Amino acid sequence: MRDFGKTKRIVVKIGTNILTKGEGVDASYVRRIAGQVSSLLKAGRQVVIVSSGAIGMGAGCLDKTGPVRGMKMRQACAAIGQPLLMTEWRRSFLRYGITVAQVLLTAEVLNNRKTYLNLRNSIETLLGIGVVPILNENDSVSTDEIGTAFGDNDKLSALVASKIDADVLIMLSDIDALYDKNPRKFADAKPRAVVFEITADIVRNAGGKGSAHATGGMKTKLEAVKIASNAGCRIVLANGRLKNVIGRIIAGEEVGTVFMPKRKLSNRSRWILNSTPAGTINIDAGAMRALRNHKSLLPSGVVSVEGSFETGDVVMLNDNAKAVTSLSSSQLKKLAGKHSTEIKKLLGPKHRDVVAIPEDIVIIDY
Repeated sequence: MRDFGKTKRIVVKIGTNILTKGEGVDASYVRRIAGQVSSLLKAGRQVVIVSSGAIGMGAGCLDKTGPVRGMKMRQACAAIGQPLLMTEWRRSFLRYGITVAQVLLTAEVLNNRKTYLNLRNSIETLLGIGVVPILNENDSVSTDEIGTAFGDNDKLSALVASKIDADVLIMLSDIDALYDKNPRKFADAKPRAVVFEITADIVRNAGGKGSAHATGGMKTKLEAVKIASNAGCRIVLANGRLKNVIGRIIAGEEVGTVFMPKRKLSNRSRWILNSTPAGTINIDAGAMRALRNHKSLLPSGVVSVEGSFETGDVVMLNDNAKAVTSLSSSQLKKLAGKHSTEIKKLLGPKHRDVVAIPEDIVIIDY
């Protein structure tokens, strides 16, 4: 479980709470992380960093001491803080002769198959030439309203780990580990060394977020674990302030909590599973049973359609699966409940006689 001897590719997510000091970035801490990553690179490993802190740094420059409220102000603070954050990373890694690269992302980049593959190729190239990519959400343009926001860097780090086939995701936070109950409420709470499955009880006991500028908390970390585990990626949650924490984790020390993966989906299946759905196709029980037996979704099993989507979009199938649809929402509304032989009669001879093929369907199995 903690044998990371053969680990090649590592994603390290660093939370706002441990990266910042006062209203700015803790430069000495950044230098320590750079030193630990340098040791990994010398050992022949590849490292991607997902770094928080841009909004907090921008807020500090504006002398804002409380939470940054309002989308426009958060965007402004991110735009001010991001270059300052990268300056610290660049300066720290240069001490070890290491070049870093800035990669800013929005959710729509990962939702679109073409831009996602371009991003993957870019990161692969950077890793191949010994560069450390520093990733962050592009907060200056991301908004929940237009669906471009990840919501927090916990989710972003898990998506990145999944997309680039990382062997392990290390989530550094001000949280020591996952506890059997909320340690802020119960003095007898005990840390869990290993977790094999995210149960309803674990989610229920998760606490809230922890600081003025942070957007994540234990619940968002558990959601991130679900995402990364579908890539066969182990996840370690640990206190980022522990001395040489990254090196100790990779050396196999029992630091924090290790989450074991449940399954390893193909790259395409992971892209489908992690993409934001454009709509929902409601199907009957018989159709869902067929999907679980690796069968195609036929229009005869469609009950109704929600939302507006086009051919090739990722959609929900009830609450149980996601799929790339072969038919648009307007086409499906005409064909719902009809036999496959009626598709070509209604839409023309060039259309598929299925809504989605097995290779384009992923059952949500958390």
